[in-house]
Amino acid sequence: MPRRRQAGAEPVVAQVDGGVAELVPDRERARAWTLLIDGAPQSHVDLDDPAYLSFAYQRRLGHVADLAAPAGKPLRAVHLGGGALTLARYVAATRPRSTQQVVERDAALVHLVRRELPLDPHARIRVRSADAREGLAKVPDGWADLVIADVFSGARTPAHLTSVEFLDEVRRVLAPGGLYAANVADGPPLAHLRGQIATAAARFAHLALAADPAVLRGRRFGNAVLVAADRPLPVADLTRRVATDPHPGRVEHGRELLDFTGGAAPVTDAAAVASPQPPPSVF
Repeated sequence: MPRRRQAGAEPVVAQVDGGVAELVPDRERARAWTLLIDGAPQSHVDLDDPAYLSFAYQRRLGHVADLAAPAGKPLRAVHLGGGALTLARYVAATRPRSTQQVVERDAALVHLVRRELPLDPHARIRVRSADAREGLAKVPDGWADLVIADVFSGARTPAHLTSVEFLDEVRRVLAPGGLYAANVADGPPLAHLRGQIATAAARFAHLALAADPAVLRGRRFGNAVLVAADRPLPVADLTRRVATDPHPGRVEHGRELLDFTGGAAPVTDAAAVASPQPPPSVF
């Protein structure tokens, strides 16, 4: 049974570079918190159980991390976008001795999270306050087994993180066989998501997409996790994990995924725009 939070815990509110940050206690888990920025949920962290992932899209990113290498093998991971450092904590808990770099532009947010939700001092997690693309440029060639992009300014992914030029930089830092995973938020008519799939297809040989079926059908705004690599992906394992999540999702790949793009063109820096603003009803 989940342990209920101790009485008296109150939300923590602070002004950060990206807006008003709130850390809201989870009433069902003893030392768990949800991070919101300007009212938009960003991350959930359980300090007692960092392997617990509450948000559906973060669970799907966690599945990618699980499948990036044999169980328990340390990874070298780059996280673009830090939030409450949920995925970095997850990798540290599930793959001890992993070496990780987190790039989070909002220095005030990093300070808040480190103060209120401290990292395990033994975790090999380096946090750099920088723009995601600028921080990525400082990662050595071929260093990373896994690159996760989960970057939002407010509730939108910045335009310069949606292009083929950005993915060229991702490819540069990936080791042979490394995986790239991105959190892509979109709603009907899914033009942004289709463009992101086409962009990844222009730079990687193998793709998969995990999302709620209602999002894939264009019925509501939501998150999709795009996975890419230059080696065949563990699609069967990913499909099974996503289908058995508390909020089951669907995985598309191969010809069906390319057909889903509807002929969308790859995005370049010159034409890139930020991801769409979620409707107020999402939050």
